Amino acid sequence: MVQLEGECIIPELESSGKEAVLRELAETVHHKCTLIDIDTLYTVLTEREQLGSTGVGNGVAIPHGKVSGLEKLLLCLGRSRTGISFDAVDNRPVHLFVMILSPPGMAEEYLQTLARVSKLLKDDNIRNKFLQAADVETILELFNGSAP
Repeated sequence: MVQLEGECIIPELESSGKEAVLRELAETVHHKCTLIDIDTLYTVLTEREQLGSTGVGNGVAIPHGKVSGLEKLLLCLGRSRTGISFDAVDNRPVHLFVMILSPPGMAEEYLQTLARVSKLLKDDNIRNKFLQAADVETILELFNGSAP
């Protein structure tokens, strides 16, 4: 199962709007896939959002998409303690964003990762721990230590 890496964590997002958050997430993982430009990553995310918001409720969004030319599945976690309007299904601000980018040929691992992230962030206690985490190391332990 794919692990979240420290350099792909944004402890406090600078963005205040939906499109800006998607760009900030894309920029953060770009160093892991330098052969694919930031605009392509951003376009994949915005096109997916046009199909329906990935704001799943309870202060969580899981922007995701498949990226041609990507060699492996990538994760990025961003946190906003103040919350960001993201057209979530419950119309509440989003505080935790977990972006999943996948090569087109990795459907099984992509779906397993999406399910794992969804299950992890459904837990009120774990969500609160993510919001209260003081540093990147704590976020890494919460995310990677919770793998089945």
